[in-house]
Amino acid sequence: MPVKVGYLLPTRERVMVGVHETGRILELGDRADALGIDSVWIGDSLLAKPRHEPLALIAAIAARTSKVKMGTAVLLPMLRNPVLLAHQVATIDQISEGRLILGIGTARDIPAIRNEFEAAGVPFEKRIGRMLEEMRLCRALWSGEPVDWEGRWTVKGGELAPKPFTPGGPPIWSGGGVPDALKRAGRYYEGWFPSGAGNGKGWGESWSRVQEHAKEAGRDPAGLTGAAYITVAVNDDNGKANAELDHYLESYYLQPAENIRTQQYCFAGNRGEVTEWLNDFVDGGATHLALRFTGTDDDRQMETLVEMRAELS
Repeated sequence: MPVKVGYLLPTRERVMVGVHETGRILELGDRADALGIDSVWIGDSLLAKPRHEPLALIAAIAARTSKVKMGTAVLLPMLRNPVLLAHQVATIDQISEGRLILGIGTARDIPAIRNEFEAAGVPFEKRIGRMLEEMRLCRALWSGEPVDWEGRWTVKGGELAPKPFTPGGPPIWSGGGVPDALKRAGRYYEGWFPSGAGNGKGWGESWSRVQEHAKEAGRDPAGLTGAAYITVAVNDDNGKANAELDHYLESYYLQPAENIRTQQYCFAGNRGEVTEWLNDFVDGGATHLALRFTGTDDDRQMETLVEMRAELS
């Protein structure tokens, strides 16, 4: 199966330097569509890492493009009401005609994210159970049948319209690398979409466990997508590549780069070295790689991504 590649759109990066307009982001979506990039991705945060709201921006990109898939990397569904979320997602799936991928995650345990949950009125400690129930309720609503639900939310004979373009709703890819996250991805969702830490070899070992959990749940592991969210710096000068990656990570996370390098999939080098490093993920079973590039030349980075795709095994 050919490896698919995705490009993370720089929503957070632009807001960080005071650029709040969306025109350039939409143009990059157009560019990805024209180049034949398989997917574009948008992150999610309310207050911890301010950026554009991902579902609104994805809807705008969907209306302007025809081939490229669009996904959240990753959405924090527990910050949203599930009935409203199901309605938004179903509508966007119709706009995109089935090109939406819903990447979801549970959020890192850091003070800024705890504050974000508190501001949204959501208990941080109960976020995982909330997310699991929320996704079950969304799927029930996406069926198009009347739904009665008693749990954290109450739905009485609720019938959602429109139904998603994709029967049953768009594919859900779950992130996280801890044992329980691997179990959730294998048992319940259509893909596994972690952001690290480690390398392709470690990713492959965890992917094997995701597939085992799928089998234990009576699911066909061949129906799951193995994906990864990866940050790369590409430069012919290795020293400059690593300096660029460190600068990017420190500016983005306001932490020492060496800390982030141990928490996320990151690599710096020339194009050949980066491609070789990515191929370890492919050898481990990954079929979709979503790349976040450092630097600011998005057009050239997209071209590089297309060139690298041809070199992935």
